[in-house]
Amino acid sequence: MDEVISSERTGHIRLANTSDLPCILHIYEKARAFMSANGNPDQWTGGYPDSHLIAEDIVNKNCYVLIEKDTVVAVFSFCIGEEPTYKEISGGTWHHDGPYGTIHRLASDGTVRGTAQICFFFCASLYPYLRIDTHRNNVFMQRAIEKFGFRCCGSIEVRGSERMAYDYSAQ
Repeated sequence: MDEVISSERTGHIRLANTSDLPCILHIYEKARAFMSANGNPDQWTGGYPDSHLIAEDIVNKNCYVLIEKDTVVAVFSFCIGEEPTYKEISGGTWHHDGPYGTIHRLASDGTVRGTAQICFFFCASLYPYLRIDTHRNNVFMQRAIEKFGFRCCGSIEVRGSERMAYDYSAQ
């Protein structure tokens, strides 16, 4: 599936390809600067996510881009299957035990409003049970996650740092 229309409202989502890498890296650079300027300097440090991880996501067909007027405006990773960092959860529990899709590394260039919601709708159309996590200081992402209908389940640990864990079920 190379291209999938995700929203009649704006743009479309397609699998990323290697020619998208410069745009994707630029979006992550902007996202890191935005997070740092808005009280979340610790989530994506040390150049994370780097070009090797993104290239791996592209090869594995897990990296998607949102296109608006022929421009990549957002990027995210979506995989179906077990996420190792979700095996242990503290302070709560997942609402379902079944198979799920995981959304990671969602970022936009800031030019189009509502990109998170568009990406969430897209993922929910592919798989009915979703999981996602974000840094405790990432209030912008928390708002977007909760607005869509994700429910907080507790916390997990990612690369030595606590993350708030959420799930969503369309069922």
